Amino acid sequence: MARKIRIQYPGAVYHVMSRGNHQDAIFRDDKDCEIFSDTLGEVCIKTGWLVHAFVLMGNHYHLLVETPAANLVEGMKWLQGTYTQRFNARHKVWGHLLQGRYKALVVDRSESGYFTAVSNYIHLNPARAGLFNLQSGSLSDYRWSSYPGYIKPSKRPEWLCVRRTLGNLNCADDSNGLSMYRRIMRKRVLEIAHCDNPREADSEWEAIRKGWCFGAEGFQKELMRHVQKATSRVRKDSLEGNALRSYDQQAAENLLRPMLKELGVQEADLQTLPKGAREKKLLAWGFRTFTTVSREWITQRLNMGHVSRVTQSVNEVNRNAEYQDGKLQLQKIVKLSD
Repeated sequence: MARKIRIQYPGAVYHVMSRGNHQDAIFRDDKDCEIFSDTLGEVCIKTGWLVHAFVLMGNHYHLLVETPAANLVEGMKWLQGTYTQRFNARHKVWGHLLQGRYKALVVDRSESGYFTAVSNYIHLNPARAGLFNLQSGSLSDYRWSSYPGYIKPSKRPEWLCVRRTLGNLNCADDSNGLSMYRRIMRKRVLEIAHCDNPREADSEWEAIRKGWCFGAEGFQKELMRHVQKATSRVRKDSLEGNALRSYDQQAAENLLRPMLKELGVQEADLQTLPKGAREKKLLAWGFRTFTTVSREWITQRLNMGHVSRVTQSVNEVNRNAEYQDGKLQLQKIVKLSD
C-alpha cells in the first residue's frame, strides 16, 4: 500500500494533525483531553520535542512541534499508540482510534511569518468552529488549547514553548507582552466573527490545510533534497502524497531545460507554438517516458490545451518513424544525466 514520505531532519518544525477513525471522537470528555495532554508531555521528555502550540478538537488534534533530533516518526508512533491504548482501556473499547496516517506539514522556521501563521491557525481553531461566543467571549474560554497557557503562565505546562511565537509578534513573555498578544488574537477572533466563511478568514490557511510544506521558495528547494534522499531508500512506487508529487514535478522541471536546448526551443516558445507542435509532442513523450508527472501537469506546463492531447502525442511519437531522431536526442540527455 502506498504511504507518504516522512521528511525528518534535526530541528525540523511540523504542523501535525490527526483525526479519529471514521471521524469518531477521540476526546469524549475533559478526562480524555487530560490524558492526551499528559501523554504529549511524556513524549516530549522521551524525544526532546518542543511543542509550540496545540489544540484538541473533539475528533482531531493539531500540534506545532519542533524536533531537535530527527525523530518525528518514532515520537508519533509512541504518542498515538500510547494514547490509543489509554483511551481504549478507559472506555473499554478496542481497535483503531485514529484514521490512517497523521498529516505532518513541514514548516519554515527561518521565516517568522510561516511559523506564526501556523501557530495562529492552531490557536484559532476553536474560533473557526464557533466553540465560544466570538463577540463577547474569549479565545481562552476554550480550555483544551495551548492559548490559555500562553496568556496565563500559571496554566502553562512545562513542555509548552511560547517564546518563538511571542517573539515573532514582538511580544515579551511578561504581563505587557502577554496583554499585547491577547489583543492581537482578539483582533483575529473578530475577523473570523465578521467573515462569511471562517475557514477563509486568512488567505494562508488553505496552504496550511492542503500543502505538504509551508515556507519560502528556498525552503521548499531544500526540502526537495530531503525528499530525494528519502526516495532513494525505498521503492518509489510505494510512496504517495504531495511531497512526492512535488519531487516528481521538480525532476521534470530539471529535465525540461536540456530537452528544450536539444530541440532548439526557448521556454518562451511554449506559449506561442501551436498546441500540437512537433516539439511539444516530443517534450510530452519525454516527460511521460522519463518522469512520473501527470498528464495534467504536462498539459499546463507545455500549453497543450486538453490532457487528451498528451496521450495522443505520446502515441504518435511512438508510432511514427519521423520522430525517431527526436526520441534519440532526448534519450541521450537522460543517459548523460544518469
